[in-house]
Amino acid sequence: MTQRNPEFGAIHNADDIVGLTNLAAADFDLSVPIQTVSTGMPFTMVPAAISVCRGETSSRSRPRCRVSGRAAVGNSFTSFCRETVDPTARLHSRMIFYNGDDPATGSAAGCCAAWMVAHGIAASDERVLIEQGLEMHRPSRIFVRATHQKKCGG
Repeated sequence: MTQRNPEFGAIHNADDIVGLTNLAAADFDLSVPIQTVSTGMPFTMVPAAISVCRGETSSRSRPRCRVSGRAAVGNSFTSFCRETVDPTARLHSRMIFYNGDDPATGSAAGCCAAWMVAHGIAASDERVLIEQGLEMHRPSRIFVRATHQKKCGG
């Protein structure tokens, strides 16, 4: 699927995200930013500790509320960690929402690809594998690629 060019929103403080989820500050990987990205639908990219992505705490990552208006952190949180089951995967992702766990979220994967390129986790035009759905026994392999285009003019 081809998605729109990304719109990068705010970079969020972990303490603000804690207040919107059932996570604790220790559940985040703060080596990279928590940021809202949209390619048509906004998702907040939440880099998490491995315990959130694949451990018992994963059910706690459900948002307590839908976020809109001035808070502007997206309608959905996508949690991921760099520790993967498949050694060829770059990220292990979870898209937990009010009604369960999504085994493969293409719209979020597009946002995540742009986020990875913007923050040096993937190179521009590099094909990257995101694994998702393992916890619900519906494993998915989502291949993504994002291209960084420099703006002309100035």
